[in-house]
Amino acid sequence: MIDLTGKVALVTGGSRGLGRADCLALARAGADVVVTDILIESDPELAKTAEASQSPLSQLMASQKTVFSEKTSSDIREMGRRSVALKMDVTNREQVKSVIDQVVKEFGSLDILVNNAGTLDHMASVENQVDNLWDRDLKVNLTGAYNCSKAVWPHMKTRNWGRIIMMSSIAGQLGGFGQASYATTKAGLVGLARTLALEGARYNITCNAIVPGVIATEAFNMGRPDMNERMIKRIAMRRPGEPDDIANAITFLCSPAAGYITGVALPVTGGMDLFTF
Repeated sequence: MIDLTGKVALVTGGSRGLGRADCLALARAGADVVVTDILIESDPELAKTAEASQSPLSQLMASQKTVFSEKTSSDIREMGRRSVALKMDVTNREQVKSVIDQVVKEFGSLDILVNNAGTLDHMASVENQVDNLWDRDLKVNLTGAYNCSKAVWPHMKTRNWGRIIMMSSIAGQLGGFGQASYATTKAGLVGLARTLALEGARYNITCNAIVPGVIATEAFNMGRPDMNERMIKRIAMRRPGEPDDIANAITFLCSPAAGYITGVALPVTGGMDLFTF
């Protein structure tokens, strides 16, 4: 049922974590995949790019050489799919448009967009939120998804087919202590997804949001063990999810089997959003 042969997907923030898992899962389902990220291994200004992102996590990944955009693309090509890794800053509208136009020209279409790029490193109670980081989080997490969706929209309308996925979060549903900017942007993505679902329905374009719970990515594994344990105790299944749990849900929503599903915010949380005690 999940056969994406002949489809072209673009994933933002595809260098690691959920983004990398999404890219590989879409490719296993048959799609050609364009891996985009602000960090690309061969970028001669990688450290400078990471510094400009204002993200300590990106800076750490760059310094530790744990950026896998081009490796992900190489892994996909080994599956027999077409793939390329492209540097793209989702906050730069001209760059977003240029990359998407390039993909359509070279791959022939752009059928699937996964808006995965995001920040997750601004932790402070509201009176201590850093204003420029609040602005950054809105630009990357929410406006970045808007920029990419707007850029692919004409191509999907022309082909009368499209799948757009927003990567929300349980924090956008329940709130997150010390996560005012993050939770706000993730809640906003659900509203954007439902609006695009309405506007795209007549053109066979679906738009859905994935709502992950606690997932064992690099960011989670770098967290404080005591805080991680507290979060796990909130989960009905008493364990964090794996990146593939998210990637598999995305692959289904992008498939023909999910053609009548649009405008949903799908929790993939292991029951974290249930009343557990």
